[in-house]
Amino acid sequence: MRGYFFTCNWFEVYDFLEVVLSFKKSGKNNDQFEKQLNTFLESELSTYRFIDGVCTDITTENEIDEVKEALEVGPFEGAQNHLKRALELLYDREKPDFRNSIKESISAVESAARSITGKPKANLSNLIPLLESQHNLHPVLKEALTKLYGYTSDEGGIRHAMMESPNLTAADARFFVISCSAFINYLKANLQDSK
Repeated sequence: MRGYFFTCNWFEVYDFLEVVLSFKKSGKNNDQFEKQLNTFLESELSTYRFIDGVCTDITTENEIDEVKEALEVGPFEGAQNHLKRALELLYDREKPDFRNSIKESISAVESAARSITGKPKANLSNLIPLLESQHNLHPVLKEALTKLYGYTSDEGGIRHAMMESPNLTAADARFFVISCSAFINYLKANLQDSK
């Protein structure tokens, strides 16, 4: 095994660690292992960290915490599934799919908004006004979320027309994963405050 690690391609080490993390999926030990692994990667100045078993280039502690918190077990299981899929699509080293990663990220917000408003069939454009009226969504946050959703839904957008992949970058998809995670966490906190 030692010989393999000293002769393999650098990215194969990360692939191996993803496999190890996938086998240890359940329990506190996995979280501890991932945390220790990330501490080691940080100390070695690696440009990668693991989030929920996926090797990512999200390295700032605040961004990692936002995504991890959004993925934690909570009231928005559908959102967690969409967000996990967004990470997998973004960081697929063989064939990253930025378009579908963005789609899954905004779908995660839509799923959380459906849960919090009790409207399981509504789309996000219909849910945003409900978030404003029922959950005191600030008008500026409403506008920001409306514009993010609009970006994914317009004629040349991600969810409806097939925007060509060369127009989208990893930075676009990364922005959506992190921003949508933060908004899901905002909705979780809002739900807790309203109880």
